[in-house]
Amino acid sequence: MQAMFEAVVSGATDPEIEGVDVVRRPALTVAPAEMLEADGYLLGTPANLGYMSGALKHAFDVCYYLCLDSTRGRPYGLFIHGNEGTEGAEHSVERVTTGLGWVKAAESVVVMGKPAKTDLETCWELGASVAAQLMA
Repeated sequence: MQAMFEAVVSGATDPEIEGVDVVRRPALTVAPAEMLEADGYLLGTPANLGYMSGALKHAFDVCYYLCLDSTRGRPYGLFIHGNEGTEGAEHSVERVTTGLGWVKAAESVVVMGKPAKTDLETCWELGASVAAQLMA
């Protein structure tokens, strides 16, 4: 999961993408004010028992109603790592983001097992795609 995260961040912070500040926050520590201030979101989670991680669920729980009307239309990207149950994790995140009115900026990246070089390249593209949509 760490390699996927680093690839996503590398794509989002590519020097060709100008005017976009990338802020990294662990899901357990993200504050509603930070979610409200963001113009877009890159979400990463392991697939745990067919669901998103408890940490990402917690982030949504503390921010959902505060962000509900204020963040509609913002782009997001999702990357998931797991050995099984990734479909359930993807579906659970999509249900929340649909409720928030966020717009999927690129196809989700779902990796089963150890990420291959092509998986990491796709993660890089995810980060770059979301960030490029936010360029001023």
